[in-house]
Amino acid sequence: MKKFIYFFTFALLLLIGKASNAQDQNYKTAVGLKFGGYENGVSLKYFTLNDIALEGVLGFRDHGVVVTGLYEIYQEAFGVHELRFYYGAGAHIGAIGSGVYQRFNGANETYNKSQLLLGVDGVLGLEYLVPKSPIAISLDLNPRAELATGPFFDIAPGLGLKYTF
Repeated sequence: MKKFIYFFTFALLLLIGKASNAQDQNYKTAVGLKFGGYENGVSLKYFTLNDIALEGVLGFRDHGVVVTGLYEIYQEAFGVHELRFYYGAGAHIGAIGSGVYQRFNGANETYNKSQLLLGVDGVLGLEYLVPKSPIAISLDLNPRAELATGPFFDIAPGLGLKYTF
């Protein structure tokens, strides 16, 4: 997995070097890396309208994989054109193997066999479009309700680095 992340980061840097410096600050599609409290992985975001986006995240975690889909609403933040506030909701599905999993609320879970993950997700964050570049950086909070192995509620931070086009 680490080799994949290194390769993806290297490829992203190559794309950045070839990008036009005059890119508009609005974009239609973005691909990137998502570093979350539970999973790290790749993301794909597509704007259906100027302020509505669909985002999918393929996240990898200890002994497991999770696919998350989010519906996000965007608006300019603090009067800064490059900074956008976003919020939304979605769902996740995945699977994990046996092991101990740390939660942000401190109540760790121990699984003795493989488990299905299924639940609902929220997102609340800020995205910054780096001027004159195709790069977007986001910082968000991801509340989630796990239904299959729970029920329990948790919240985790997330950091995203995306190439926009």
